[in-house]
Amino acid sequence: MDFSAPINAFVAGFPDFIIQLGVALGLFITSLIIYVIMTPHKELDLIRAGNPSASLAFGGVVVGLAIPLGSCLAHSFGVWDLLIWGVVTLLIQLLAFRFADMFLRGLPRRIAEGDVAAAVFLMSVKIGLALILSGAVADPNVSMIRGG
Repeated sequence: MDFSAPINAFVAGFPDFIIQLGVALGLFITSLIIYVIMTPHKELDLIRAGNPSASLAFGGVVVGLAIPLGSCLAHSFGVWDLLIWGVVTLLIQLLAFRFADMFLRGLPRRIAEGDVAAAVFLMSVKIGLALILSGAVADPNVSMIRGG
């Protein structure tokens, strides 16, 4: 069997893979840092102290940021496209906390106090919005506009 074609394709595509992975991981880590800074409760400290609400809420944030970013990776046609759509989707996700807090007053305090129901609500909002954003990025009409 001749494996030269798949090996050549791997060698040719590997630099782009590394660049796009690096950009995506950079966006992901930056978004997590921004989220930790912008939330009034210190989720990482609460998680270290064994607060299950903080863990659920932060887990929703991690998954909620990763889903649309993964979709951006799958549907982008280059690094700039990934960067633009990645920033847009991640900013929307970061704003979701503020909207969730509008519906459930005192969300940061409730999570800090260990209110699991509040954490599950926030987690559901984050993951639900992530799935919607993921679908929006994958819209076939957007792909046609991009030349895909």
